[in-house]
Parts: sequence; structure tokens; C-alpha cells
Amino acid sequence: MDGRRSDTRERIRTVAMELFTERGYDKTSLREIAERLGVTKAALYYHFRTKEDIVASLSEDLRRGVDDIVEWAATAPEGRERAREILIRYSDLLHGLGRDMVRFWHENQPAFRELGFGTSLRYQFRTLADSMTAPDRDPMAVFHARQALLAISWSLAMMGDLELTDEQSHAAATRIALDIIDR
Repeated sequence: MDGRRSDTRERIRTVAMELFTERGYDKTSLREIAERLGVTKAALYYHFRTKEDIVASLSEDLRRGVDDIVEWAATAPEGRERAREILIRYSDLLHGLGRDMVRFWHENQPAFRELGFGTSLRYQFRTLADSMTAPDRDPMAVFHARQALLAISWSLAMMGDLELTDEQSHAAATRIALDIIDR
């Protein structure tokens, strides 16, 4: 895909997620997305036919990012350093590409459930925690791994009202997650 088309798709996704967060998924139309972007509905349709297609593209990118982490983890030596690196990679993924998806999920839970994206993301979340705690997968270690992953996820969903930049939130969430896993 050429850079210009890719940039346009990214702008559409960003604006759509802003509107979904402000107004709600169900109350936002493709027409409103096109208006905010300053393009015609036809131009928007060239990239995405439906609102669901916009969310699906973000969900797919996030799933692919987690799959990349899981693939990397499968070849890395087991132990604390692998667990720490998984957390760092997951934090970078969520605070970059996944930020809009997590905020969408938090602000539009009924739509998120209806669209069905949560099941595969939950499975991947558990797979990451298992990779962090292999080979033993002691239940308490898995619990801590999941809590560490949640610290990163919730830093996006629950901290938007704080006067922190995304960079500050990212750094703090990563430190907290590493502290959890280091216990």
C-alpha cells in the first residue's frame, strides 16, 4: 500500500476512534466521520465501507502485534527476562497502535461485545501471560503476569482524566507492570 493511502486510512481510523469515544459508536455515522475529515463519504468508502470495517482494521493490527510478541517469545529463553521483555513489547504495542482500540473498548463496551472482537483479544492476553510464566505456569505467577498486563491496559482505559501525556502514562504503566512481575 502506498504511503499516501496508508496515511489516509490512518487518519480515518484516528478520527473515527475520536468520534466513537466522544459520541459513542452507535451515535456516530460515516457521514460525521467524513465531515470531520473534510472528505466526501465516497472518499471514505474507498477505504472503509462500514464503521465495523474501521474497528476491525484496528483490531486486526492489534492482534497481529500480539501475535508478533507471542512468536518472539516462543524463541526466547524462558525466565524473568523474557517476561519483562514481553511486558515492554506489549506496553509499546498498546501505547502506540493499540491505544485507540483500548479506548474504544472502554468507552463502547456494548458495541465491542456486539462486534465480537473481544474473544480473540482475551485469548491472546492469556497466551501472553502463559508465555511469561512458562514452563511452570504456576497459578500465582500467571495471576501476577495477568495483573502486570492489565496495569498496562488500564493505563489507557482509566487514566484519561489525569493530566499526563501519553508518554508519561506509558512510562509509568510499564514501570508498574515490571514491578508486579518482579515480585
